[in-house]
Amino acid sequence: MLWEYFIFGGVAFLMTGVRCEVTQVFAEAGSQAVLPCKCSPPSASAAAILWTKAHGGTVWRKQKSGMQYWGYGWANQGTPRIQCPYDEFGRGDYSLHITDVREDDGGDYICRVDDGNQRVLKVVTLRVITVSVSPSVAVPGGDVSISCDVTPWPMGATLRWRLNGNPFVPQNEIKEVSIPDGGVTKSVMEGKATERLTGVWTCVVHYQRKESLVTKRLSVKGIDDPSSDNTKVYAAVGSAVTLPCVFSPGLTPSNPVWERLSAGSLSPSTARSLPPSFSLSSQQPLDRSVSVGEVGSEDGGRYRCSGTVGGRRLSRSLQLVVAKIESNVRSVKKAPATLTCHLSDLSEVTEYEWVHVTYDLNGSESTRSVQKGNVLRIDKLAGDSSGELACRFYGKKGILGNVTYHVPLMSGLTGAKEAGLSDNTAMVIGLSFLLLVLLLVVAQMYRNHQRRKRIFQFPALETIVHTISNEREERERNRVKNEDSLV
Repeated sequence: MLWEYFIFGGVAFLMTGVRCEVTQVFAEAGSQAVLPCKCSPPSASAAAILWTKAHGGTVWRKQKSGMQYWGYGWANQGTPRIQCPYDEFGRGDYSLHITDVREDDGGDYICRVDDGNQRVLKVVTLRVITVSVSPSVAVPGGDVSISCDVTPWPMGATLRWRLNGNPFVPQNEIKEVSIPDGGVTKSVMEGKATERLTGVWTCVVHYQRKESLVTKRLSVKGIDDPSSDNTKVYAAVGSAVTLPCVFSPGLTPSNPVWERLSAGSLSPSTARSLPPSFSLSSQQPLDRSVSVGEVGSEDGGRYRCSGTVGGRRLSRSLQLVVAKIESNVRSVKKAPATLTCHLSDLSEVTEYEWVHVTYDLNGSESTRSVQKGNVLRIDKLAGDSSGELACRFYGKKGILGNVTYHVPLMSGLTGAKEAGLSDNTAMVIGLSFLLLVLLLVVAQMYRNHQRRKRIFQFPALETIVHTISNEREERERNRVKNEDSLV
């Protein structure tokens, strides 16, 4: 290439009025490239334009008469891949537009503009950047390679990689491999596919204080949900829960299996089948999630979902964390009680909060914070309030889950003033009711005393009334006996 620049320079010195410039253009394979060729001031008359490629002959030319010619091999299914926009000629712009750039399009191009006694020569070096990912869709554990090629390679250029916009540092799963090419060492990333490699890869070529970027997406398909191993799923005892296992679209897993793992072991020899309460939640081939209608305390532990894709066994492990509330609440009224929020695994829990949950006649829920911490002490229980106590547990990214405790009769929570009547108020009402009953009894006794007092003031009259009553009863009995004897 240097010798061509030398020839162009020699021609420039030998020809009167010749101006020669060299420009670098980087373009991604498959995109459009614009090779600049501008003259200043613009030509006042029709100019003859010739585009040639080193070792490739004529690419495109236009005579002063307006006739245009295209070089051989610059058409795609009969449609030219190159053009010089005619409406730009009046502004002295004779740039060459190349569509669907190919790797072999890279090289040196010469633009020559003849306008009367003036001849302008411009040299443009087109460098085609090709980023390839093989395979474009990989499965975890499979071989994958990511390469970036620049044709022709610029001497003194440097190449760096970015993954999802961040500088990529090769690690165990993928390493940088040096491949010599024409005396220039190029970089290729090779290794085993993992979810960490999923995303947009960017090849950054730094040359002459400028950067050229070309991107390519790598998809690593396997198990989408859960997205990583050791994912924790939280569920309260007695509630329903689903353990997810969803494969990526386009994959057809064979021999899907769920297993329960022994504590601290991933060995297949220590795996056990799922409890009978676990069942598949979907009939979709990609969704192998299992559901539990009612979680028990014994269901907490580690599980693994696996399936075969493309001859490789893909698996994902997760942990079911069971939450429950342990209490020492007694049936005796006003007996002291303690509620403890207990989880089978505490590694992600950073905070606990107890809340009182109530519902109105419309079913609307309202909550009120009671206290922090996993232990709630209840001073006494009485029948002046009802609702639920909920223990919420949080992690670094927010709430992880909650578990509720149903209390039909509840009051006197430690650290909170419960709505409703206090114990003193209840005592006052009870004493008032008792006093009212006593007053009624005394009033009735007084009335009876007064009635007897009035009768005792006339003893003779009382004797006459009593005698008349006895005689009337005697006559009635005699009449009944006479009637019976006549019959």
